[in-house]
Formats: sequence, C-alpha cells, structure tokens
Amino acid sequence: MKRSIFFGALGVLALALVVTACGPTADKAEFIVNNAAEPQTLDPSLIQGVPEHRIYMALFEGLTIYDPKTSKAIPGIAESWTISEDGTVVTFKLRKSQWSDGTPLTAKHFVDGWIRTLKPETAAEYAYMMYIIKGAEEFNQGKTTDPATVGVKALDDYTLQVTLVGPAAYFVDMTPHYVFSPLPMHVIEKYGDQWVKPGNFVGNGPFVLKEWKPQDYIFVVKNPKYWDAKNVKLNSLKIVAVTDEKTSYNMFLKGEIDWDTQIPTDLIDEVKLQPYYQVNPQLATYYYCFNNQRAPFNNPLVRKALAAAVDKKALVEKVTKGGQIPTDAFTPAMPGFTPQPGVGYDVAKAKEYLAQAGYPDGKGFPVFTILYNTNEGHKKIAEFIQEQWKNNLGITCNLKNEEWKTFLDTRSNSHNFDVARHGWVADYMDPSNFLELFITGGGNNDGLYSNPRFDELVKKAATMPEGAERNNVLMEAEKIFAEDQAMLPLYWYTDLDLIDLSKWDGWYGNPLGVHHWKYISRKK
Repeated sequence: MKRSIFFGALGVLALALVVTACGPTADKAEFIVNNAAEPQTLDPSLIQGVPEHRIYMALFEGLTIYDPKTSKAIPGIAESWTISEDGTVVTFKLRKSQWSDGTPLTAKHFVDGWIRTLKPETAAEYAYMMYIIKGAEEFNQGKTTDPATVGVKALDDYTLQVTLVGPAAYFVDMTPHYVFSPLPMHVIEKYGDQWVKPGNFVGNGPFVLKEWKPQDYIFVVKNPKYWDAKNVKLNSLKIVAVTDEKTSYNMFLKGEIDWDTQIPTDLIDEVKLQPYYQVNPQLATYYYCFNNQRAPFNNPLVRKALAAAVDKKALVEKVTKGGQIPTDAFTPAMPGFTPQPGVGYDVAKAKEYLAQAGYPDGKGFPVFTILYNTNEGHKKIAEFIQEQWKNNLGITCNLKNEEWKTFLDTRSNSHNFDVARHGWVADYMDPSNFLELFITGGGNNDGLYSNPRFDELVKKAATMPEGAERNNVLMEAEKIFAEDQAMLPLYWYTDLDLIDLSKWDGWYGNPLGVHHWKYISRKK
C-alpha cells in the first residue's frame, strides 16, 4: 500500500524526551497507537504516507478493504463485483450505507470523489494509480476536461461500473487504497479544505474524528452509522505522534501505548527477546532517491558509482539489524517476476565509474546533501552511507533532516534535493505497483527519472492479462531502470512492531504491513 513511508524498518534511539499530553476525552481511549508523525493531511485525495494511511483506515472505507491476514481485497462498501469476460469492465454492487452525518452513501460519491482526485487542480500525488481506468490519465493531465470521458459511472445508486484500459486482474486489489475512496462532496463544498477538521468532519469508516491536537494526538470514536458497526469491537482509538522512539518505547513498557510502530535501534537486541516483539516480512523497499535532473546526479555513471560504493549487507547487519534483506534491485520477487538488479557492492568498479564521469578519486566532485525526515534510524543509515561514500570514493556530503510534512514537500513537490531517503510499501501485490512510481511525470517520481522506453513498457503491461508475457515486459522495464541506476535500493523491509498479542486479537502479520482497526479487539 500503499505509499511513501515515514519509517525505516527499524526504530531509533532519540536524544530528547517528548511528553504526549492527553485531552480529557482522549484519556479514555480504549486502544492507543504511536503513529510517530503528525499527519500531513486527512484528505484521502492528498494523503501520501503510511502515518496518514493508518488514520484513513479508521475514518474511511472504500469499495474494498485489505484482508487482515493476506492483504488481498475483501468486500467493503462493495458487497460484490463482477468482471467482464475480456477483463476490462468491473461492476461493483454497493451495500446500503451512510456517511457519519446520516447522508446515504451512493455510487455517485465514488464517481465524484474519484473525479475530484483526478482533477489537475487537486494535485493528488497518487492520481497516477487511477491511470488503469480508461480516460483517467488524459483527464488528470488536462488533455480532456470532460469528466464523462473517465471510465467510472454510477449505473444507479448502488451500482458502480469501472472501465479499464486493459484486463488488469489486479485492479480490485488496488481498490482498498485511499486514492479510490468515496468523498462526501456535500461537506467538501461547504467547508473547503477545512472539511477534515473536528466539527466539520464526515467519514464513512468504522470510526469518526472527535479530537485533533496537532503534534500530539488524534482521537477517534466508534461510528454508530458505519454499516458494520456491530462487528467493530473497539470504542475509541488514540493515535499519538511521538517522534522520539526511546520515549515511545518506554511508554509501551509502562502500558501507555498498546501498539508502537517503531523499534529503538540501539535496543533491538534486547527487544528481540521479548514476546511483544513482532517481525514480519514486508513487500517494501528502502531506497535512496537521486535527483536525476540535477548535476552531477543526472549522469548515470555518477549514480552507478554511488550505488557500487555502498555495502548493503554491512548496513543491515551492523545498523538496522531487524532482519532486513539487502538488495541491488528495487522490486521484490513476486510469483513469475524476478527482480532485475543494478550494480552491486564493488569499490573498484565504483571508483572506475566515478573516474569515467570525470571525478577521479572524487576530485572535483561537489559537496552535496543527503535529505531525510527527522528520525534517528534514518540518521544512522545516512551516517553509514555518508561514511561509505567518503571512504570508498573520496567524496563529501552533508546530512539534513526535516520534519515529516516539510520533508514530503521538499522531496515530492519542490524536488529541491540532491539525494533523499525514500521507502515504498506495496499498495497491492503486483510488480507494476513498484515500477509505475518512475513513469515520467508520475506523482511519486520524486527523483524526476525519465526514460521513454521504460514508460512504454510499464504502460504496455497495464493493458496485458496476467501471465508470463506480462511479467517479461515488466522485467524488461526494470532492467532498463536498473541499468540507468535511477535510484539506490538498500534493502527489502521487515515490518517491526511492538504489540502484546496475548492481550490483543485481530492484529496479524501480512505482506503489506496493514492492520485494519475493524478487526482489533481486546482478548477476553
């Protein structure tokens, strides 16, 4: 899922303590999770990261939701669906449900919500995920202005028809993603960008927004108008934003947090021995993003030199230490798909690449900056890579951290960086979900990579049925991407969490690391 992620698969040991204040209502929260970041937004059209996605799952529900064990799509607002014989038309039958203000939720709320997300002026970073829908790309890019050209229609109040550009068998598994959320347009039209604030907010998920204390916590309470409210076991959630991992760890040990989404690196050997330590393989990649349009990183030889100078095995063994898998490829292995690696760790080759680029022994290479979001784990990784590049190539770089929201704006909107940390957790289990990030002009193409042949292959795969032929096209695309060394893959994640499963039920390890609030309950 999912999206650009806030954390590495490791926690960090912080230097300062952060005290999380509690409002009078929030004190009564039945379940408390440390989300470790102030959300950038709660607007589904504008969400970019994992912290926001966790909150989204409490407040909204799309056509489908993620199965808590397999991460595959299961019925949400859509109680069933049918797919045409040629695989290009998917028809969803919606259950009768309502928004938290009592307004009936109909197929038109999906149509209007998706069109709002696709409108160029919305500037939705994940709009490109909808390009699998016929006409969506042209509408999003302003080539057409008529919403009727987009292949999504309300056949009646409870029937939604979606026409695709090709027989994308994975489409239904995409629909739990927040980009496909219905939207309460009657509320958005009334309050504008203030519609997600307490008092204005209207959602259709298992919980509804009660309080939001910026930089501290979000408090949500059970939504009595949710269609499946009888099966929601928790009455309230408190989602705190403790960025200091040592503080949140101590809070967990004292019972002040029920689920901590991060692990303090310096204590990981101790934490691993505890029964509340949860580690699960995750379909996700931690990587460094090069600004492909900024010299000297616009030179593939420079990018290859930087990639070949990093010992990823040492990184995961000495720094992250959470079972991560070092990799030279971006896309993890999936059925029928073999990852296509870029250059591996080879200092001699790295020096050769750098010399060919015009910087023998690093001479004349400009001082540059590694940008990362404020987090001690990301800092430790950046320091390791900084040292690798200094020792192996003779080049110097500085480190800069920014608070999460500012960091996202710098990396994703202004692209004002040299090298930036990045991470991607799959939104659905298909190689295209990784490769489509780097299509020219794509919303998540933060490094501004561009290769027409790569674009052509990824778009071609979107029109093909499942099978070996499609996988070969995707592997050919990744091979081109790897040969260009457009970015620096470091490792494939493991999902590390702290939660006592002797006390809590309904929380399961799964490939996407998604844990839906609907299923969590206290064991009796």
